[in-house]
Amino acid sequence: MSGSLAGRVAVVTGAGRGIGRAIALGMASAGATVVVSSRTREQLDQVVAAIAGAGGEAMAVVADAADEDQARRPVRAAVSEWGRVDVLVNNVGGSTGGNHDPFSGDAEAFMGTLRLNLVSAFWTSQEALPPMRDQGHGRIINIGSGASKRAAASVAYTAAKHGLVGLTKQLAVAAAPHGITVNCLCPGWTNTSLVDFERLAAARGISAAQARAEAEADCAQRRILEPGELAPMAVMLASEAGRGITGQVISVDGGYRL
Repeated sequence: MSGSLAGRVAVVTGAGRGIGRAIALGMASAGATVVVSSRTREQLDQVVAAIAGAGGEAMAVVADAADEDQARRPVRAAVSEWGRVDVLVNNVGGSTGGNHDPFSGDAEAFMGTLRLNLVSAFWTSQEALPPMRDQGHGRIINIGSGASKRAAASVAYTAAKHGLVGLTKQLAVAAAPHGITVNCLCPGWTNTSLVDFERLAAARGISAAQARAEAEADCAQRRILEPGELAPMAVMLASEAGRGITGQVISVDGGYRL
């Protein structure tokens, strides 16, 4: 889809590494100008350098998505610098730590994970929607999870990722009259720093090799996907080819728990 995003401005959160980085690079290769954000300046600078090295244009915005004002910052930067935002990828997510046991866990651990994975996506989307409405065009892509469709993680993470599906569908209804689409793209087991088989194995008292083998067995393709495999679908949804797709939950996961 080379050139399919020419002239567009895309914002990708959590773009310093993993899936967010891969999507940012994919959108840049399709011609988009990209604003990348995360909490780590060094990682963002590396992404910007990679995009610039390929002839693209990008800006890094350091922001903590768990803070409302900072979550809105990358969209504001895009509008300030280029006067528009055409694509928003709400990729930031993960666990904020703490005790997530539903019987003994603390409420702040639950709320922190909800804020990072769900509420932050609302804040960023709310910042992007008015300029998208004004220009009569926009694409919002929320990055969900296998836990968006089934019980697959902690109570907080699964609740947040399920909530992201509801947010996607309701925003899609509200935004459709203004030429804006909203979709949820769900990975499964993917080779990122968040998938730490040593840590997962230690928590279950098994070997890292066994933990990886069990993860691979979760997928029909019997493998762990690479982050770059999510990028083509994200680019398609962001392009004019994705105009008729909205309110959908789309998996690129190797057939996770079919």
